[in-house]
Parts: sequence; C-alpha cells; structure tokens
Amino acid sequence: MSLNILDLIRGQLGPALVTQAATQLGESESAISKAISGLLPAVVGGFANHSNNPTVLDSITGSANSGLLGNLLGGSANNTYISNVLSSIFGDKVSGIISAVSSYAGIGTGSTSTLLNMVTGATLGSVGKYAADNNLDRSAVSGLLSDQKGIISTLLPAGLSMASLGIGDWFGNSTSERVSTTAATDPKVEVTRAGATHLNVDRDEVKTEGSSIWKWLLPLLLLLLVGWFLMKQCNDKETVTTTENDSTVIVEDSANVIADTSMTTDNRGEMTAIDLNGTPLQGYANGMESRMIEFLRSGGYTNAANDEALKNTWYDFDNVNFQMASATALEPGSEGQIQNLAEILKAYPDAKIKIGGYTDKTGDAATNKKLSQDRADFIKSELTRMGVGAQVTDAEGYGSEQAKVDASASDAERASDRKMSVRFTK
Repeated sequence: MSLNILDLIRGQLGPALVTQAATQLGESESAISKAISGLLPAVVGGFANHSNNPTVLDSITGSANSGLLGNLLGGSANNTYISNVLSSIFGDKVSGIISAVSSYAGIGTGSTSTLLNMVTGATLGSVGKYAADNNLDRSAVSGLLSDQKGIISTLLPAGLSMASLGIGDWFGNSTSERVSTTAATDPKVEVTRAGATHLNVDRDEVKTEGSSIWKWLLPLLLLLLVGWFLMKQCNDKETVTTTENDSTVIVEDSANVIADTSMTTDNRGEMTAIDLNGTPLQGYANGMESRMIEFLRSGGYTNAANDEALKNTWYDFDNVNFQMASATALEPGSEGQIQNLAEILKAYPDAKIKIGGYTDKTGDAATNKKLSQDRADFIKSELTRMGVGAQVTDAEGYGSEQAKVDASASDAERASDRKMSVRFTK
C-alpha cells in the first residue's frame, strides 16, 4: 500500500496549531478545523497533479532544512517556497479555492488565505522531511506525489468537491458524470459516464429498459436497506471487546474524542484553570483532567470494588498529539497534559491507571497496532520519568481493532478513531 501523504501531514496540524490559528485569525476553532479539512486534500491534490513540476520538486527538496515545520502559522506568510508552489499548482484557481473553502467553513477569505499558506507549508515540510529521512531522490518524490491521484477526491469532506473548488478536471475527468448529446432532432445520444463512452443508445429504449428494471430492483433495494438498518441496530448494542489483557474492554469514552487532527473540539469547553485540591492545572473545562478529578473527588475510584467496575470508562487525551508516524516526538504543547496527569496521580497516590492507544482503519493493521503500542509505552515512560510510574499498571496499543469508522470515510470522520486514552484500574 502506497503512503497516504495526508496521513504524513495531519500530525503537523494538531489542536495546538488550530487553537493558535483561531486566536490569531479571530475565528472559532471548529471553523478553522473545517477549513483545514477542505484545504488539505485540495493542496495534496495540487501536488499530485504537478508531480513532475520542477518548481514543486525543488520546493520540496529545499524545504527539508527551511524550518517550516517549526513555525507553520507565522513562517508560512510571504514564504518563497510556498508562494512558488501555490503559483505552480493552482495558478489562477487560488482565489476560487479560497472563496469556496471560506463559504464552506464560514470564515473570511483572509483567514482562508492564511490557512492555505499554512497547509501548503505543512505539506512541503512534511514531504520534504520524509524525503530527506528516507533518502528519496527527485524521481521517488515525483512517484510518491503521483500515487496520491487515486485518493484525493474521496477525502474531500461533504459539502466540497473538486468541481466546486474549480479543479474537477485535474485527473482527466470530473467528479460528476459528464453527459454529451447530439442535436435534439437526432434520436441517438452519446453518453459518457466516468470516462467510458457508449455510442448510439436510443433514448426510448433506455427509458423502457430502465423502467422495467426498476420495477423489481427498487423493492429489492428497499428490502436490503431495511435489513441493513436492523443489523446495524443490533450491532450497535454489542459490546466491543478485546482478548488481550482486558477480556472485556468496553470503549465508552467519557471524554470528548479529540484525535491527531483534532477536528472535534466544540464540547471540551474553553482552556481554564482546573482546581486540583487547591493547585490549578491548565486544561479544558470539560476535558480529560476535569473529568478525572471529578471522578476521584466524588469517591468513584475509592468505592469501585474491583477492576471490573472501572473498565467501562476511558478518558481521551484532548491535548496530546504525536508527530505523524512517530511514537516519541510530540507536537508542541502536548507535554503539558501528560504533566497534568502526573500531578493528578500524585494528588491521589492510591489511584492506578492504564494507558490505551488507538488508530483508524487506514494503513496496515499490524503497523497500526505497533505504532499505538509504542505510543502508549511512551506515555507510560513519561509518567515514570515524572515520578508516578508505579501507578501505571499497563499500557496497551489496540491499533485499529476497535475503530468504528470505515477506511474510505473522510479524514475528519476517521479522526474519532485516532486517540490516546487512559482509564482507572485496581
């Protein structure tokens, strides 16, 4: 399976950067996230469509040591690499893309323009670093970009299409059907669907045959739809379990699902000072720290008879994000929440926890499981370094075993499956 460049980039666009962009641009975090979800596939599509462009390849090679990834929001403005690439891949389509994404996300065109530069910088920096780390020459980078052509149109979020962005003809066809007809007086019609041409199709014949087919096909489809709905209702009630270490791990997250790309931020509240027995911790009002402290303070942990009583509740880290494909490199700002967790454990020395790591369904299952295990182990090692390792009973990576969203869904939809979590144990 070829590398998905979007997966390579998304780790650079974590919640800390979303919050920073929202503050600087005066927009909501949810709107910033929504705009990024539309811009990222479009930008990667531009790179894929110009995979042999010397300017694009030179910019990627040059970006490896440019420091772009260290200051994506501030360093993307008036950057030569970025302006050259945008001109090369979009040309006169830039304003149309900005307008379409602004309308989709509900933000100003100036904000979208800044985010376009930021996303382009993240793409240049990520691909450039990957190429440098893996000793890829220009030909290999070109092939890597070209491989993305088959996936881009499927990753745009609902409400945006390649046609609406003005790039529907990039890969030789549009995302919608194209139908060409002869003059109205000609009883024959030429129909082209997704690039396949069928000549001399009589309209009356098509209409008659179509009506006949639908007489039996429609009831069959309705029956299948009813069956699928009933099956889904049953499956939703089933308990999701694993057989490793915890025999009945039920994934019922008590905290809001915040993933690598952090597209779901509305329910966690504002960043505020959370009281830990007189000590203030910086965290989200409805985030992980607040909910864990509330549980401990209520006596929920003390009153739990055994580990079985605690397995049902997992708390998702809402501000810990790893760099793409890394199990040891954290995004800026992530260390603070691990430190907060350590402080909570120090305040409640009898409490014990387990760390869990999860991925979505894209990519190789074995690789996903190893990555999630390594990340869980890393958080455990950090907590050990902070003096509370004895209170961490286990760290387990589940990979994509418990992912619920299909791999073909958009990156934003799959974000709910990508998370690091913690639960109390006995």
